[in-house]
Amino acid sequence: MDMAPSAQPITPTALPTVNRRRVATAAALASAVEWYDYFVFGIAAALVLGDLYFPAGSSTAGVLASFATFAVGFLARPIGGIVAGHLGDKRGRKPMLVLALTLMGLATTGIGLLPTYETIGVAAPVLLVTLRVLQGVAVGAQWGGAMLLATEYAPEGKRGIYGSVVQLGVPIGVVTANTVFLLAGAFTTDTQFAAWGWRVPFLIGLFVLGLAWYIHAKVEETPEFRDAEKALAEQEKSQQSSPLRTILRDHLGTVLLAGGSFAVNTATFYILITGVLDYTTRELDMKKSAVLTVSLCVSLTQLVLIPAAAALSDRYGRIRIYTLGSVGIALWAIPLFLLIDTGSLLWLAVGTFVASCFLSIMYGPQAALFAELFTPEMRYTGASLGYQIAAVCGGGLAPFLMVLLLETTGTSMSVSAYIIALSVIALLSIKVLADRARSR
Repeated sequence: MDMAPSAQPITPTALPTVNRRRVATAAALASAVEWYDYFVFGIAAALVLGDLYFPAGSSTAGVLASFATFAVGFLARPIGGIVAGHLGDKRGRKPMLVLALTLMGLATTGIGLLPTYETIGVAAPVLLVTLRVLQGVAVGAQWGGAMLLATEYAPEGKRGIYGSVVQLGVPIGVVTANTVFLLAGAFTTDTQFAAWGWRVPFLIGLFVLGLAWYIHAKVEETPEFRDAEKALAEQEKSQQSSPLRTILRDHLGTVLLAGGSFAVNTATFYILITGVLDYTTRELDMKKSAVLTVSLCVSLTQLVLIPAAAALSDRYGRIRIYTLGSVGIALWAIPLFLLIDTGSLLWLAVGTFVASCFLSIMYGPQAALFAELFTPEMRYTGASLGYQIAAVCGGGLAPFLMVLLLETTGTSMSVSAYIIALSVIALLSIKVLADRARSR
């Protein structure tokens, strides 16, 4: 029995397999390059941005300022989700995805070219924050467009696995970002890396503009949006309503529950890829290249785990698989940091790998689950808002809060407690969503 709280049965559209594969590939690539651009900032924030753009009396203060800038991108993500969701439900999924990719490519390249505090003074951090805001708007707009491009082309019974190709953009982005940083570090001295080597991963982001052009020229609008377009036009004429107004008036509870269910996943994820990188290199004196390599290898395993979890959700139901991942994160929160605190590279790998498994179990079915919470004419808006609320409440603040908790409590168990608290919120939110599904 599928416990996904679907707002409306999905009616598959008969399309050639080659078209579906082309669209799924384009959606996966869009997600991967967008997340790559977004993640290079997180890695750079943990490694160099604090010293270059926020000079302060202590390394901790610089890292906190750098992670605060990292969090600003998350605060901007709902803006992208709201604007692109509203227009995406009214004008189409594809135009908003193209716009998001273009904006991300320009913002990321701008960061790679940005002078430091030493060169232009206070204008440097101001411009860095501005460009980070644009990155946040872009990624907030992107996820809904890429996710719907994939799931609304999915054949019957395969919405989960098709949605997972977009979710794969996250580990692909992490792997690529870590690889580029490792190569930049390997081919430069520490002085060269601080001077210009860190800029290379950002400048590579310019290639995203080519993908934006390809999607604009070669990919068609989704069948479900075309089917909903006429009904939406008639509704607007008779009621003067809008997808955003409808969501805020009638479905805000569902949006908040979706966000509450996912905040623990995005928080734990960013703790692993940015917070742990800072903690292990600055506090535990572990080598930067070794920690990045572990993060890269762990992310590679997600390329298998995410689609596997999505396929299981197609068979056994979204809620069951999603809940399993959330419970696992809660149970592993304490062992995770006990292993990290050993300072051993092996135990770091074991701890983060197991945590990554539970994250993948949640993340695999998440795209399809969120898509099924809303009808096509409001799906971009509703799914995007739920996802971005989770990103703000979970991921955006997580690395900052981790540093703050470690400084104020002196123990990593406070970070474990933070993860467990978010897991409880997730499980309560999932239970309400499941109860609503049963009542239907």
